[in-house]
Amino acid sequence: MNIAIVLAGGTGTRLGAERPKQYIEVNEKPIIAYSVQELSVHAGIDAIWIVADEMWRDYICKRVNMEKVRGFSTPGTNRQLSIWNALCDLRAVADPESVVFIHDAARPILTADMITDYLHAIGGADGVLPVLPMKDTVYLSEDGTSITSLLKRSHVVAGQAPELFVYEKYYEANRALFPDRILQINGSTEPAILAGMKVVTVPGEERNFKITTQADLERFRRWVESNG
Repeated sequence: MNIAIVLAGGTGTRLGAERPKQYIEVNEKPIIAYSVQELSVHAGIDAIWIVADEMWRDYICKRVNMEKVRGFSTPGTNRQLSIWNALCDLRAVADPESVVFIHDAARPILTADMITDYLHAIGGADGVLPVLPMKDTVYLSEDGTSITSLLKRSHVVAGQAPELFVYEKYYEANRALFPDRILQINGSTEPAILAGMKVVTVPGEERNFKITTQADLERFRRWVESNG
């Protein structure tokens, strides 16, 4: 069973909008609706679980394709705790070998080809992380004020979402980080790495950007206009 967890609990304060970015409407559709639509019509996705504040759930139900949505979870105080809440709520739904497909509602340009490629890549692995190569020279600064060393650019990558994991292994990897270490997690693949899970990389997509700033939002508006 392949279950998509869509993270829609963020407040989007950096965008400076009147509502969280995932609920801003572009071409008369909330941003969250774009990725949920792709997940809903893809044959490889069996169910969708949305992490969203209760105040937005009625809105989601009215404006998003709910065909495969099986439930909601409460957002945590950070992204990883939001994922953890969803993993816990899925205990009654997922089997140990289920695949959780973790995606940000604020990454609306998710395509059928991406979903297919990422699901295919997890065969024989415990997780999948789409990555982008670093274009700039990369340095290490241990104190934040001076350069410590030059890193080899070909060995450094930038992670994207969606991230895919075998459910039971990923649940246990996160559970092992309580009560304190989970608060320090910066990326969703980090618990898997700490637990020794086998995570493979696949090429990411430049267009699969996360809407964080006003410039990102305008970039997405232009994409919608160009792609109908």
